[in-house]
Amino acid sequence: MLNAVLQKRDQVSQLSALEDELRLRLSAQAAGAACFDWNVSDGIITWDGATDILPVHLDARDACNFLDNIAPERRAALLAVLDSRGAAATTFEVDVEFASAMGAVGFTLAGTRMGGEDGRTLRLVGMMRDTTERVREIRRLSYLATRDELTGHLNRNALREELAGAIESAKAESRHCAFLVASIDRLAMINDSFGFDAGEEVIMGVGERLSRTLRGTDIIGRIAGNKFGVILKNCSEREIAVVGSRLRASVRANIVETRSGMVAATCSVGAVWLPQAASTSQEAMLRAEQALDKARANGRDGFAAYQASIQRETARLRQMQIADEVVLALKESRLKLAYQPIVQARSRQVSHHECLLRMVKPDGSILTAGHFVPAAEQMGIVHLVDRFALEATINKLRAHKKVTLAVNVSGTAASDPAWLQDFVEYVRTARDVADRLIVELTETAALHHFEENSRFVSQLRELGVRVAIDDFGAGYTSFRNLQMLRVDTVKIDGSYVENLSASPENQVFVRTLVGLARSFDIKTVAEWVSSEDDAALLQNFGVDYFQGFHFGQPIMDPTWD
Repeated sequence: MLNAVLQKRDQVSQLSALEDELRLRLSAQAAGAACFDWNVSDGIITWDGATDILPVHLDARDACNFLDNIAPERRAALLAVLDSRGAAATTFEVDVEFASAMGAVGFTLAGTRMGGEDGRTLRLVGMMRDTTERVREIRRLSYLATRDELTGHLNRNALREELAGAIESAKAESRHCAFLVASIDRLAMINDSFGFDAGEEVIMGVGERLSRTLRGTDIIGRIAGNKFGVILKNCSEREIAVVGSRLRASVRANIVETRSGMVAATCSVGAVWLPQAASTSQEAMLRAEQALDKARANGRDGFAAYQASIQRETARLRQMQIADEVVLALKESRLKLAYQPIVQARSRQVSHHECLLRMVKPDGSILTAGHFVPAAEQMGIVHLVDRFALEATINKLRAHKKVTLAVNVSGTAASDPAWLQDFVEYVRTARDVADRLIVELTETAALHHFEENSRFVSQLRELGVRVAIDDFGAGYTSFRNLQMLRVDTVKIDGSYVENLSASPENQVFVRTLVGLARSFDIKTVAEWVSSEDDAALLQNFGVDYFQGFHFGQPIMDPTWD
């Protein structure tokens, strides 16, 4: 009787063990995994569940066949595990990839390596799981992170990395390369005449024409709204002008067909020969832009190559020095914000404050933004400054619950879609203060990079952030563009406001501008208001808010409740 009970208990135990094994097997299958026992000396791999996940053509039991079918570039890591020495058991994890009728499939092998007395690998025991979808998603995200969304060419950051590699290779191999910037001429005029959809089609069309003109070893990327960068990996100085002419001709000779009609486009090209004229990617991009400015000086369809000048080199060194000072000031917490009040025109009560950048020098003196932000933009570090301003503004808003603050986005940052998205994501983490945040964009940046900034504004407004256009009137943006941007406020450029009561011409301009703004339900702020006479005149015109020394200078440490 006792034996029967014990036998029954053993059967139940065995059945339970089988159920546990089945559950584990089903779990592994559901996770796209298979167990393996690799006898290295026999060259045999024993699998459980391999037929469910491995390509059908693979003889998985034969270790040699298994290894031979792994993509060569992914084989080395697994061979290193097999060839490793050591008697102690060690864990491993390697990624492999196989070809299949449906494309490449990826797997991760993870388990334990067992060594013999001589240290050679005797056995690998573990699991292999299907990671194809994860690998494809990583590749997709990597592609998106390096590509321009509109054209599919490399984006600015990815192109800059390629340029840095090309320069270093040229130095190491004692050869030359070049960097060219091709800018679509008068894109703003095309946008106004045909619409922004047609403008995007022109950008794509020009990008395709430029790309078809290049050699297989050359690289193209979109570096700004209307600009493409081109890396010529191996070229003589004479060839730069030839390529520049070919690029311009490819655009000039082919009309771009858009849904709004046929558009004749041209481009201007600036170039720099490397590494003679620039030793870093940052310098190369800066000097190609300088050459582009020269190319566009005489109108459309121009070309110029960078040529060193003592005056320009002195200015560049000065900019580099200022940029270094900015970086050091950030590290030493000497970059600060000053807060200038913006008052309601009728009540003269403070509505909100604008955050203005200041740098405290080691000797205690204070520099305004105009002394260092242009250099930071030219040297490519203005993103650090903008990030500081945003973070400091958010922190101040959280510290003072009744305060509303306006923070500026630099013109350079406004042309970088990736940075703008980072800005939005940071604000998304600060939803608790978003309704007390105002973001100011300069008019020129909003106009020249309309597509990027239109998306930027829409995302901010969805979060409850208000958006203002700064220095309005300096760039002659049409109110139709402002309506499409859906901004809340325009800040009238101070050059039209200062001493307004003594300038009848400016009075006509400001009165007209304010009237147009009101018809579009856009609030107005008058900058640089310096007297009560000007304030009274502006109030009579219908201006909503005043900003200027007459109502308060920027203060670094205001006393707020």
